[in-house]
Amino acid sequence: MPKIPLRQLPARPAHALADAWLARLEEKLADPAIDRSDLCRDTLVELSFPRFAGRVEEALQDETIALGTRLALSALDPRNVTLEPEYYGDCDQEKFQRVKPLLWLWYSFDRLPIGGQNVDLGVKLRRLLAPHIFKRVGKNFKCFQHVEFSFGYNLEVGDDCVVHRHVLLDDRGGITLGNKVSISDYANIYSHTHSIVEQVDVTNSMTVLGDGVRITYHATVLAGVHVGEQGMVGAVAVATKDVRSYHVNVGIPAKSVRVKPNAPESAHDRLRTSTDRQV
Repeated sequence: MPKIPLRQLPARPAHALADAWLARLEEKLADPAIDRSDLCRDTLVELSFPRFAGRVEEALQDETIALGTRLALSALDPRNVTLEPEYYGDCDQEKFQRVKPLLWLWYSFDRLPIGGQNVDLGVKLRRLLAPHIFKRVGKNFKCFQHVEFSFGYNLEVGDDCVVHRHVLLDDRGGITLGNKVSISDYANIYSHTHSIVEQVDVTNSMTVLGDGVRITYHATVLAGVHVGEQGMVGAVAVATKDVRSYHVNVGIPAKSVRVKPNAPESAHDRLRTSTDRQV
């Protein structure tokens, strides 16, 4: 198959504006004294209701402004919204409340006209926010729009990872992504499961994707699964058990159907060994 590398595009006319805006946001995030909820609110107001920038509290009390407009304006402040993980009994509220404003900024940006399909600015913004949300993130992190998390603070990401559109990274029990992991559109990676008898009986299990792993379109990886180095979960597949290094697993439940042609001889061994857990 031919190799088709990504095309390098010239800078957009508003490139300097975008860089200045990101630099200002980065400077504020670096300030340990910054109130992250204020920062999230002020950033979103400036992007979506610029006429109210700098006077949000005044606008919220102004009865001449439409009630729906004031309600929408209030929702730009993360203190006025609840996110699903806040209801979870195992959520570390101290950790979550620290990352919540940045998650709300991340999610809300994607739903604004300036966000949407705006690849360059979106990737740069998420790359800027990630170190302040995740447990760890490596270099060159690339994330497209409408990716969501459970806690955010239980996610570890290696170097050169790519997460495409509409992905769920449920890091409730912890998720680790190795280097050069690629997760395609609409994939779901879970790290918690519910008892089939009692829904409130929840088990959290670390889910690990090793170096070079690919999770393809609409695939699901269930809690506690380890996908070994260079392993691959095919489109729409559901990985309920570990995926061996260099193996391609497809189907529901996912099973190995082939070994990658670049695999070492050891990957062809049909017997599972303890090294399969090393990712």
